[in-house]
Amino acid sequence: MSHSVPRIDISPPLLNSACPWATTLEDLQALFRCSFTGAITIRTSLLEGFHHDPDIHQHTFFDPVTHVTHGTAGSPSSSALVSETASLNTLGYSPIPLRTYLSYISDISTEQSPPTRKLIIVSVTGTPEEVAECYRLIAEHSLTVDMPLAMEVNLSCPNIPNAPPPAYSGEAIYRYLAALKTVIGSAPDLSRLPFGLKTPPYTYIEQFTTLISALTPGDSPCPLSFLTATNTLGSCLVLADHINVPGKPRLPGLGIGGMAGAPLHPLALGNVSTLRRMLDQDELTKHVVIIGTGGVEDGAGYRRMRGAGARAVGLATALGRKGLSVFEEIGTDADLFR
Repeated sequence: MSHSVPRIDISPPLLNSACPWATTLEDLQALFRCSFTGAITIRTSLLEGFHHDPDIHQHTFFDPVTHVTHGTAGSPSSSALVSETASLNTLGYSPIPLRTYLSYISDISTEQSPPTRKLIIVSVTGTPEEVAECYRLIAEHSLTVDMPLAMEVNLSCPNIPNAPPPAYSGEAIYRYLAALKTVIGSAPDLSRLPFGLKTPPYTYIEQFTTLISALTPGDSPCPLSFLTATNTLGSCLVLADHINVPGKPRLPGLGIGGMAGAPLHPLALGNVSTLRRMLDQDELTKHVVIIGTGGVEDGAGYRRMRGAGARAVGLATALGRKGLSVFEEIGTDADLFR
């Protein structure tokens, strides 16, 4: 890979993370038009799309203190109560294929007047070879649109059966980076595309050191432009609060899914802080910026995440609960345009 690692610019440093509220063309158009987002992220896609079964793949909001939930599970957006600051989902990835998302980006680019240089992060996943093909397609497409593009490789979803998040394995991370190195080396003109990894919540130091070691197997700079930390916390359960069905999972089947929102916030802050400290210890990794995600829904949370070391801050649960107004709320509170 090139020793010159491309940088990403997110200004103002606020964006959505890959989530259900960044699925459709209409979702993405609204996010892109929002003056309080410095970038947008597309919901994680595959080359051929993810088989979505609405009876299985659902989400809900809940109160992290009482575990009471009034949100409508399964709908693309839910009317959660003010206290329901947590979310649980069994969604997996987007049912929309990558090539369709690239056509959406073309639509957004065409409708710009005047052209806007707001970054679009295309979140993808798949096998190492599939992700390499995603890189090629996105890099080629970046030459046809006005705005800059970047690729996020989601190695951290906890909701895929029989597929543990690859970002817990140093060997798996290395395979993805090797596949990307091959596609970039075979077409040097594609190396202009910045890319990063979306990581799962790490809970002990060996998980952090495994990641950092995988990013620097030799003496060349780490090829990543950014890390997105952190994804949802898997193996979580919310039980229905109805007295006639005690112990029944709020979501279908076993109800086990990925938790986000307020309960994830302290863990996300710890991940961002630890990763920033470890990245800064080596000249080969200190250029990697962190997009901090997990439980931010107001100006105070934004400031905490920036204080922990995030260059930019991503929202998901808060976007689902409050809509686009959450970006203006945070942007105004944090005075992002001063």
